[in-house]
Amino acid sequence: MNKNHTSQRLPRAKGIDMGTYYTSKECARKVKHLVLPDKNRKIVEEFITILGMRDEFEAHGVPIPNKVVMYGPPGTGKTLTAFHMARMLDLPLILVRLDAVIHSHLGETGSNIRKIFEYAKAVPCVLFLDEFDAIARTRESSDEVKEIARAVNSLLQCLDDFGDSSIFVAATNLENELDRAIWRRFDTKMTYSLPDEASRRHYIELLIGGFAEEKGLSEEACGRLAGCSFADIEQIILKAKRKAIIERCPLKHEHIALSYEEYHPSAVL
Repeated sequence: MNKNHTSQRLPRAKGIDMGTYYTSKECARKVKHLVLPDKNRKIVEEFITILGMRDEFEAHGVPIPNKVVMYGPPGTGKTLTAFHMARMLDLPLILVRLDAVIHSHLGETGSNIRKIFEYAKAVPCVLFLDEFDAIARTRESSDEVKEIARAVNSLLQCLDDFGDSSIFVAATNLENELDRAIWRRFDTKMTYSLPDEASRRHYIELLIGGFAEEKGLSEEACGRLAGCSFADIEQIILKAKRKAIIERCPLKHEHIALSYEEYHPSAVL
């Protein structure tokens, strides 16, 4: 596919509506406010470096990593990391629709999984599956054991046969529910958590940007939003900005306080 295409619904590929296609340029626009903890930034940087040294690693007989699993609470940057990796690799990102994959008919889910991976093998890309636990749950934790087992077995085979022309990225909030055999197929694992004070402050400053604000607002907001995810912080700051724009005034402490109360951040309920 041409990287100059705009984001779009993918055409039906071999009988399945895959999801959404994002060019690397569109991925770059999505991650302008990404804040990665140092450990995850280093993992991504090493991952990108290795992929850029493919010939040297192959000469030493060392496999190239191309399967990444990210796990942690919602809203902590997993999806944005997938977009970031696509941008860094200058590859399109395929965001898979899980509702198109999971099917009630016997054996259909496994068939859909195979179609998705066949597509990614043919078209170099970053293949991204969010809520990965929906199709990779342990085969001992469901009343639908037989169907889950079929889907997981299909997924295992697809991961083993994936090749190295594309990158597979999975994200989950429920890592303990992943099948252990699936877990072992990933060569790169990244843990996510709620932002610490430094990350929270940096993210708030990125979101406020050049918007006029009362003195000390960023510091006060950083304290008030402790325990919030990045996604919660973004929504609260945007809500506060809207209040300031309506009042045609700088961003105020009371805007942050009211926005916090109205939004009810999920991470701290």
